Amino acid sequence: MTKRVILGLSGGVDSAVAALLLKDDGYDVHALHMTNWEDDDGYCTAAEDLQDARRVCEQLDVPLHHVNFATQYRDQVFEYFLDEYRKGRTPNPDVLCNREIKFGVFRDYAKRLGGDLLATGHYARSGIVDGHGALFKGKDPNKDQSYFLHAVSAEALAETLFPLGELVKGEVRQVARDRGLAIHDKKDSTGICFIGERPFREFLSTYLPANPGPMRTPGGDVVGEHQGLMYYTLGQRQGLHIGGIHGRPELPWYVVAKDLDDNALIVAQGEHELLFSERLEASDASWIGKPPAGLDTGLRCTAKVRYRQADQDCVVRDLGNGRLEVQFDERQRAVAPGQFVVFYDESLCLGGAVIDQIG
Repeated sequence: MTKRVILGLSGGVDSAVAALLLKDDGYDVHALHMTNWEDDDGYCTAAEDLQDARRVCEQLDVPLHHVNFATQYRDQVFEYFLDEYRKGRTPNPDVLCNREIKFGVFRDYAKRLGGDLLATGHYARSGIVDGHGALFKGKDPNKDQSYFLHAVSAEALAETLFPLGELVKGEVRQVARDRGLAIHDKKDSTGICFIGERPFREFLSTYLPANPGPMRTPGGDVVGEHQGLMYYTLGQRQGLHIGGIHGRPELPWYVVAKDLDDNALIVAQGEHELLFSERLEASDASWIGKPPAGLDTGLRCTAKVRYRQADQDCVVRDLGNGRLEVQFDERQRAVAPGQFVVFYDESLCLGGAVIDQIG
């Protein structure tokens, strides 16, 4: 019997090529387009993306279903996003969107459509290891999206296909051109849909009140005023607006810490020691399948503390209650609380956790 695959079709090139490849492989492909944000000001391209999804489905003769998950997105992703910024942290909503929406409520809806398998246009690979679903890096090191997928359950991964996992971006574009897909030259989307192309501060200020305060050096000298701690992340250089200060060298300024108690942004010039950390503590550990062996004494593996970072050698220890300690072989630059640390055994993604503290 031909298996039915429910493909998340965004209206972009990647998911369109995924649909084409699944059709070539003989699957009964149905496309499901999600609306996750109620666009009311033109910054988000949701309406345009839906039209492009329709064009692709007409061209490939694939049934298109459309579902609105905006309520679930606000409750399960956006509220978390805002809460993290209230705490002065730097969240990554894409990780939660994948776990809660694309491989959560989307997966449930796909089953109601008779789907045997789920598919997306992510650059990653799935498989079975030790009897449970597993996640592997995509072939393209510049596009590998396993970092954002590390919190997806093993059960969901066991039922998921990633048709682009063995391709690099250039090959995907070439397939789209060669097969005459109408959206072959569409630009890749960037950032988060609910922010779109608008200024980030403008968006965030509509939900969270700005709370200006002093910018000061680690030594306590006030060198400017910040517009609200939520607008800045560790390692940030742009947007500080610190002019030349008499008696100080002509070196760039960076955010090196946040003092939440005093509502102060700590900034320093050059590659200051506060920009670097040898260890971190993380919470809400999420492992794909069983937790890996050796966590009690120290698991040697590699990790990323941001998307597209090269793998970093480290040792991970279980502190209990979902908390982890990560000790790196080399100091890491600008590790941001609220972001995720994701662990790997070569190309196999083990899981990850939310960065809480650095040191």
